[in-house]
Amino acid sequence: MIMNGRNADAHAAIGNARLQPGSEALSRRSFLIGSAVSMGALGLAGCATTDGLSRTEAALMYGPMPNEKFPIPAVDLSQVDPKYFRRTVRYESKEAPGTIVVDPANYYVYRIEGDGNATRYGANVGRSGFLWSGEAYVGRKSEWPTWTPPAEMIKRQPEAAKYARGMPGGLDNPLGARALHLYQNGKYTLYTIYASSAPETIGTNLTSGCTGLLSQDMIDLYARTPVKTKVIVLPA
Repeated sequence: MIMNGRNADAHAAIGNARLQPGSEALSRRSFLIGSAVSMGALGLAGCATTDGLSRTEAALMYGPMPNEKFPIPAVDLSQVDPKYFRRTVRYESKEAPGTIVVDPANYYVYRIEGDGNATRYGANVGRSGFLWSGEAYVGRKSEWPTWTPPAEMIKRQPEAAKYARGMPGGLDNPLGARALHLYQNGKYTLYTIYASSAPETIGTNLTSGCTGLLSQDMIDLYARTPVKTKVIVLPA
């Protein structure tokens, strides 16, 4: 398996999470953020972003998705550096079209399109001590997946025990709208590419080894990624 001992409690996305005291609902962000993450607002000045995507185009790309099982709100674009917006880029690779490449050092996920092109998505990635590199494949896909806290988390945070049998899918669920579960040799690695509704986390290290894309980006990638797709995680 590609996960080391420190990842053992990172089932399906996030370890070292916090529950919000006095709240019946578990905050999605409290699970995703293992340490304080703070990014200043990055305004979209003028008519275009810094890498050529117009404000109107970005607003359409990251607009609300009311037809989802749980309607997804528009992304607050002021919380995302424009360099992390989805776009087609030049990316030379010998890998087959459809292959996913995770680049944690630069906070990007690429989908190889062929002819030297790739679709590039901004991402959040594992924090120090929870990074790994290697090859895997998509062994399972899930829409609005259930999230189950690992036994190690329940031991540390007994209030999570009420979800020991699983937290139903929804906007507050740490895995969000879609998830790609990565496998090696028929075994689930605990590594997941998931949908994040916390735009300020894109471009940061905060998870226990997993990778999050904006919900709109994850839905786009998910729709074009069949089971058995090869995934390469580059060294950080």
